Amino acid sequence: MHVLRTILRPGWIALGVVVAAFAVACFTLLAPWQLGKNSDTEHRNDLIRAATSLETVPLAEIAPTSTLDPSTEWREVEVTGRYLEDRQALVRLRNIQERPAVVVLTPFAVNGSDRVILINRGFVRPVEGGVPDVPSPPAGEQTIEGRIRAAEGVSADRGFRADNGVLTVPSINPGVVATATSTPMDDFYLQLSPDQPGALGEIPLPQLDTGPYLSYGLQWLAFGVMAPLGVLYFLISEIRTRRRASAAKVAAAAEDSAGTGGAVVAESTPAAEASASASRAERRRQMREELRAASGTTVVHNVGRIGHGPVAEDTVGDVRDATPDPRSQDGEVRDKLSRRYGG
Repeated sequence: MHVLRTILRPGWIALGVVVAAFAVACFTLLAPWQLGKNSDTEHRNDLIRAATSLETVPLAEIAPTSTLDPSTEWREVEVTGRYLEDRQALVRLRNIQERPAVVVLTPFAVNGSDRVILINRGFVRPVEGGVPDVPSPPAGEQTIEGRIRAAEGVSADRGFRADNGVLTVPSINPGVVATATSTPMDDFYLQLSPDQPGALGEIPLPQLDTGPYLSYGLQWLAFGVMAPLGVLYFLISEIRTRRRASAAKVAAAAEDSAGTGGAVVAESTPAAEASASASRAERRRQMREELRAASGTTVVHNVGRIGHGPVAEDTVGDVRDATPDPRSQDGEVRDKLSRRYGG
């Protein structure tokens, strides 16, 4: 019952709710998020390893339609057509080789079809307070090689805009560029390989490591286990502390009770002795008073004459010299005491 009262305190209830929510978030959101990123990274690395080991093939062989097959990402393809420089767009706020960069996107019309593919030509360095100088792509028909890439995501609240007459988009997304230029495009783009016509600063392939995502995911799982265990530990500690405090209070109360009882006994003995002494003294006092009263009851009325001692009135009308007899008076006192107290 004491344990139940401790658990049902508002503070422990609030802490339990918070820790339970945190543990659920660790197991259902945070850990899966990091582990999912680790799986995606491993899958990407497998695709890159496979793609770099294969030869370049025509675009129509790998991507016959405008829809991307995820298993073909990072494959290097060859395509012939021409650049549409008038529909070019820039992606700002990028970081390449640990320095700010601006990525240049130029649509490419494929020969022999109505397909238009967005080409990532590479990057240029930004210019403070202005539009960077972007070299124009070669005019006319060109045959280029590039790797198939899936479109990047884009926030719903972010779109394209014109910056000093130059189209700017938030990410490498063919759909955004198609909307901005009113030009239908395939839903994937090509990242131009080095030393190709129209190539700018080279964007290197990602490093083939999984990163810290696996360790982060395992850490979130550990946190999800450790948080409830920590609360349980502190709860048990508080229950034990309360039990020890309660036992100490009971022991202190018992000691106080024993000490008070001894003091009462110790104090009652002198009080009883004093009461007995007072009773004996009272009895002696009463006895003395009675003795005095008894001794004072015999009154000898003497009639004295001038020049003579007292005369007892033992005779009627006859007054004569008489000397009181002390022995007779003492005898009367003894008689009275004997009659009163026996003996």
